[in-house]
Amino acid sequence: MQPTALMIVLLVITSAAYFFGRRRAVSAAGGQPRYLNSLPAYYGFYTSLWSGLPALVVLALWLTLDSSVITHLVVAGLPDELRNLPASRLSLVINDIHNMVSGNVVSRPDDPVMLAAAERYREMRTLSLAALTVVVLALAAAGGAFAWRRIHTDLRARNAVERMVVLVLVGCSTLAIFTTIGIVLSVLFESIRFFQAVPLTDFLFGLSWSPQMAIRADQVGSSGAFGAVPLFAGTLLISFIAMLVAVPVGLLAAIYLSEYAGPLLRAWAKPVLEILAGIPTVVYGFFAALTVAPLMRDWGSALGFHVASESALAAGVVMGIMIIPFVSSLSDDVINAVPQSLRDGALALGATQSETIRRVVIPAALPGIVGGILLAISRAIGETMIVVMAAGLSANLTANPLEAVTTVTVQIVTLLVGDQEFDSPKTLAAFALGLLLFLVTLVLNVIALYVVRKYREQYE
Repeated sequence: MQPTALMIVLLVITSAAYFFGRRRAVSAAGGQPRYLNSLPAYYGFYTSLWSGLPALVVLALWLTLDSSVITHLVVAGLPDELRNLPASRLSLVINDIHNMVSGNVVSRPDDPVMLAAAERYREMRTLSLAALTVVVLALAAAGGAFAWRRIHTDLRARNAVERMVVLVLVGCSTLAIFTTIGIVLSVLFESIRFFQAVPLTDFLFGLSWSPQMAIRADQVGSSGAFGAVPLFAGTLLISFIAMLVAVPVGLLAAIYLSEYAGPLLRAWAKPVLEILAGIPTVVYGFFAALTVAPLMRDWGSALGFHVASESALAAGVVMGIMIIPFVSSLSDDVINAVPQSLRDGALALGATQSETIRRVVIPAALPGIVGGILLAISRAIGETMIVVMAAGLSANLTANPLEAVTTVTVQIVTLLVGDQEFDSPKTLAAFALGLLLFLVTLVLNVIALYVVRKYREQYE
């Protein structure tokens, strides 16, 4: 049985367990639910959780490990000349086997060894799905039967259900934490490999970025240049321009919609403004490349300035337009959350509406506004498509917004596309850039949270 069908069957079994558990509780109380320790629904949830949770955990673990175990068994059955290949070449063989199983194009379609390995993989996959179906359904039935037999009038079903729900919540939180730790460690380990080939000082303080690595040592540029300063300078320049556009426009729009606009205007103006957040970034990229960049180039020529066909200004302006909803929508929600009593008290003391907004509403909503701005900054730093189409790929160290620059995220994408050796400094540089960008973002968030906390203490 396929995993999707198995999930549907498991859902049906848990629903049936709820019905039978609730029915048994009512029957145990002689048809009088008031004699039960908990409401009848809790007995149904108790049976349903015992039926579904263990089976769901086994299903998730099985599907996570299934492919790796089968691949390991298939590789163990390969001839010695294939099994003892270097890791990079063995991965290509495994990839061909997976493509054969999926019906995709492979490099050696008529190789009998590969065909036999693919057939062995299919057989093991079929056997694994059959075993998974039996185990999951048996576990669901056994768990439901165990809980059903334990139901009696004195069973504290509500407490048991709440404990199980807490365990689920703790498990989800733990999974999220370990996922984050895994992402950081995976980036960290690959970055360490990169810094073994390229000195850390050259990466952090180098003023030239040219990661092209030659195949032979006697070729020009064989050592490459991995100075990250131009990339972070371009990232900060474009993000700064985007913030100059998004923060004033978004914040003023939020103030108008929350404090001045009537209900009818607010009802249609806010959804229209939030449509900007739903436009694909590639559309913004086309808009920047085909409309904004030529327009700025023409304006610059009219004023006597030389504006590159791909400039940081064009990318930053369009990116700022894109992230206006992140600032305006969150700021509007935070401003509306300020208690009306604060406004009424300020107006009663003789303050005008504008003075109330400036001296009462905005200070009270400032932590939430800063949070929205931080979200917008993170969105700007992580944007790729607009920069590729409007700012280019040139790693220029400049503060001139009229010139072409690039960002960290664009270079990460550029380094990881195409046929590259995964253990070369050129490819590993992407992980070093990702790690450094993560640390910079973390430091900015810590500083912002500290500032917000100090201001909140002063305001309170």
